Amino acid sequence: MDSKRFSGKLLPRAGFYLWIILMLVGVIAVLDWRVAIPGIALLLFLTYYNFRSNYKKQKELTRYIENLTLNIDTATKDTLLNFPMPLVVVELDGSIIWYNSLFRKIFDDENLLERAINSLVEGLDPNDLVNETTRISRQVCVNDKHYNVLGNFVQIEGKADTENFILLLYFIENTELVELKARYHDEKVAAGIIIIDNYDELMQSMEDAARPQILAEIERKLVQWFNFTEGIVKKYERDKYLIIFEYKYLKEMEDKKFEILDAVKEINVGNKIPVTLSIGLGINGGSLVENLNYASASIDIALGRGGDQVVIKNGDSFSFFGGKTRELERRTRVKARVIAYALRELVDQSPDVIIMGHENADNDSLGAALGLYRMVKDRGKDVRIVLSRSNNPMISNLISKIERSGEYEGLFMTKYEAMERIKQNTLLIVVDTFKPSFTEAPELLERTKQVVVIDHHRKGVEFIQDAVLVYHETYASSTCELVTEILQYVDEKLKLRPLEAEALYAGIVVDTKNFTFKTGVRTFDAASYLRKQGVNTVSVKQLFQNDFTTYLNISNVVRDAELLNNNIAISICPPNVKNAQLIAAKAADELLNLSGITAAFVLCSVNNEVYISGRSLGEINVQVILEELGGGGHMTVAGAQLMENSLEDAKEKLKYAIIKYMDSLNTPAS
Repeated sequence: MDSKRFSGKLLPRAGFYLWIILMLVGVIAVLDWRVAIPGIALLLFLTYYNFRSNYKKQKELTRYIENLTLNIDTATKDTLLNFPMPLVVVELDGSIIWYNSLFRKIFDDENLLERAINSLVEGLDPNDLVNETTRISRQVCVNDKHYNVLGNFVQIEGKADTENFILLLYFIENTELVELKARYHDEKVAAGIIIIDNYDELMQSMEDAARPQILAEIERKLVQWFNFTEGIVKKYERDKYLIIFEYKYLKEMEDKKFEILDAVKEINVGNKIPVTLSIGLGINGGSLVENLNYASASIDIALGRGGDQVVIKNGDSFSFFGGKTRELERRTRVKARVIAYALRELVDQSPDVIIMGHENADNDSLGAALGLYRMVKDRGKDVRIVLSRSNNPMISNLISKIERSGEYEGLFMTKYEAMERIKQNTLLIVVDTFKPSFTEAPELLERTKQVVVIDHHRKGVEFIQDAVLVYHETYASSTCELVTEILQYVDEKLKLRPLEAEALYAGIVVDTKNFTFKTGVRTFDAASYLRKQGVNTVSVKQLFQNDFTTYLNISNVVRDAELLNNNIAISICPPNVKNAQLIAAKAADELLNLSGITAAFVLCSVNNEVYISGRSLGEINVQVILEELGGGGHMTVAGAQLMENSLEDAKEKLKYAIIKYMDSLNTPAS
């Protein structure tokens, strides 16, 4: 068959032979016209026969094509009428032109031609589908049934350009698939770890006979709260519980704001302090083991944020609930002593030491760095502090005193000098921050395997990974308090220089607002130790003195404050004001001195960035509010930094964060 087709393509058409005959007849006619007459007659006959044959073939072909078109149109119409799934044709304005019987059955409505498709099915507005570059696909729900809607635009003739298209939509029911996916999602296994935050303090506050009673009451509350999940709750240590349940129950826990946190606080069987729990949950991991790892990471963050809260890790994201109570001070100094011994060993084993605080250093970070500097220096190690010049006048005053003393030649270095100096075995001590991005030089963290972190801020999502030693206590008033305790255990004979003791003391004074906030017994113990080391309190007081212009600017910021919900003050530091960050912080402190004010926020702009200082008396958690804006800190003292050019825009974002926080407490904000 193929050879015949191939040979047929090589044969010339009939017209070619007619031309050959015509030329031959012409040659014969030139030689003898009488002989050419029969040839002319034959040529005319063949020409007539060829045209007649072609005419018949063309007519037959036309008839065949017409029949074929009719058959196709009939098949097309029959296909549309008997289409095996719901089908609807709509105009671009949403009005329905035509639909089949299966489509009508979905809605059980006889007047569908009078309706618009977007009024019947949410999410199927043709105006929203016009910009689709590929085939339309939408998931919709109608009368508790789920459909995958496929569609395409069809061009029609005889209409203006703007009305040149209609839309064909095919409804494919996939209710079983959607329900199966939902069931798969709901039945995923979630894992959690529950810890009694204050177990040691709780046991110490009770008589021996009552201790089993309170543990039994805690377990009863846990089981009562967890029963509705039909999951597993298992105690695996004296103060730790493992929980495993299906994901679908998490939504109810969130809606009730993890009521177990408040329920355990009501336990009273002779305990002198309330019970608090921390819960870490892991969800949507690739396996149960991964969810348990998520839960472990979550509980670490919950404890690092002060406890009494729930942290949920979902992949790379975290959610937070609770965290309304103050951190409980731990009376025992066992951990401080252990950390001091471990730090001493690390210093002795390292060839050199670099100390680094956070960018825009404050009294707490610089004071802690100076205290550690003396400890390392007395152990005969080469030690330097990474420090960029600060706009804070108190820091500038302290640095000036250090430089004038003549005892600290080469103490400070820039981050560029540190990058050249650091080696793999250099000990890098980070103070007063746990966030890599907040440090003076984040690049240094990648240049050494020996990193120590000492901090007192509530932990957030971002934190330094793989540190060899971490001393993180949120109950502490300041990092200077933690460093002061470490110094007492590293070497009993350690003697601080007056400037170093004053720097440590200044850090405690600033972070406690003159021993007002976050001040515990150990805070005064640290201050007492520093006083014995020769702190001149008058000299420290002079570091905090304001000049007349600064005082006026602080007063103006306080005067211009506006109230939100009658108890939250918000103010803006005018642009182009010298020492704007310092003024904002001090103005926020001053606003808390006003009657009825329980929280205060002051914004300022520095180098096209907006800084926010937040303060509270403890009723409102300013840390949670400013975390919404990327900041952090403590319940009573926190800050945030926004990449905003407009103070007013930042102020609106702050208001939104405050309202969101108040709504979470079921307290209306206006």
